[in-house]
Amino acid sequence: MCSACGFPAAPGHWTEAGAATPHERIRERFRRVQVLQKVLQGTGVTAHDGGVVPGIQVISLNGAQTIVANLEALWAEVEAMRGHAFDPLDI
Repeated sequence: MCSACGFPAAPGHWTEAGAATPHERIRERFRRVQVLQKVLQGTGVTAHDGGVVPGIQVISLNGAQTIVANLEALWAEVEAMRGHAFDPLDI
């Protein structure tokens, strides 16, 4: 378990399935957050993954921030921060 955030060590996201080494896994996490940044562009919410803490940090324009464990939780948090529904396929 991560002492900083309380999340248990994640076994990896399905998008990291082809990552053979820890370096490739980190690279895939960074690539995933780049895609998330494009999807979230214009929503007032950003995503960040520093590669150290398991999970994705979600940050709103007013400074509210939280760490989510997966994409399902990320979409729910984006909706909560925005105050209305968000469809990631509506880009």
